[in-house]
Amino acid sequence: MPLSDHEQRILQEIEKKLREEDPRLADAVSRASPYTHAVRRIRLGALAFVAGFVMLMLFPLSIWIAIVGFGLMLSAALFVYQLLKSMGRDQLREAGRGPRLSPAAFLARLTERFRHRGTPGEPRGTPGE
Repeated sequence: MPLSDHEQRILQEIEKKLREEDPRLADAVSRASPYTHAVRRIRLGALAFVAGFVMLMLFPLSIWIAIVGFGLMLSAALFVYQLLKSMGRDQLREAGRGPRLSPAAFLARLTERFRHRGTPGEPRGTPGE
């Protein structure tokens, strides 16, 4: 529902006062997008997954380190999966428009392809497409 002219003027006044009082906060708020926090958590989950993989590769030193590493990898993968599942389609598309080398953008595009392919009622493409 669009805002009325009066409501838009009120919001513009609030924004103007915020920029006057705290310009750094206003810049930080204007740069933040709806998926910024989720992308940060996805990066943290990916880092935890890599740390778990390194711990798993230390299997010759100790079986317990490998078991903890496997558990860390599993929990990090489930954490990232839940974040991607909870993100909306518009957030996934916006994340996919980010830098091409970003892991979050890669995961967002991968998830979007998976969701699109698994949508019931839509015809699947032919292998030649």
